[in-house]
Amino acid sequence: MKRQHRLLAAAPLALALIFGAGLAGMPALQPEDSAHEMPMLPPPGEQHEWLQQMVGTWSIESKMTPPGQDPIKCTGTETVRSLGGRWTIGELSIEIPGMGAMRAVITLGYDPQAGRYQGTWVDSITDHMWVYDGTLDPTGKILTLEADGPNMMDPAGGMARYRDVIEIRSESHYTLTSYTCVDGKWVQFGSANYRRQK
Repeated sequence: MKRQHRLLAAAPLALALIFGAGLAGMPALQPEDSAHEMPMLPPPGEQHEWLQQMVGTWSIESKMTPPGQDPIKCTGTETVRSLGGRWTIGELSIEIPGMGAMRAVITLGYDPQAGRYQGTWVDSITDHMWVYDGTLDPTGKILTLEADGPNMMDPAGGMARYRDVIEIRSESHYTLTSYTCVDGKWVQFGSANYRRQK
């Protein structure tokens, strides 16, 4: 029973943290507003809407060129769903020759305060969480995301800067081109075609 009381006592704190995070940056309620409903959060904007065009099921054909090796061709699928019109969550399964299936989850969203796209990537074959930061080009067709990750070009390891460029070709086709920064220059090491299944 005491444990139940402790849980109940902690609930208001948890709710305060949740509401506080959700209402950050919004004007404070004035005393005369206390009898009225709480202000609504702004609806998703056009930047959030841009991401929604990736919602669906896609087939993937990709090619990677690891340093000192022949190109590796991979195939797979991705299913992308929307989270409240603000985020997209993609679940990928890709067959890598000689390694089997790699599964990954990618999240993408937009931070209105920073004016930048953001996201994460985690997968079943590495221990690193990639944290994306990026921008949309003036044409509204190319999203460039950058992140830090393990240096695949250097056997000694360490970290390197990476860039993923998503280009919308049509409602049923987009491409992903991946680069890493070597000696201050962007070097392409991978590309993929995503084609809509539904």
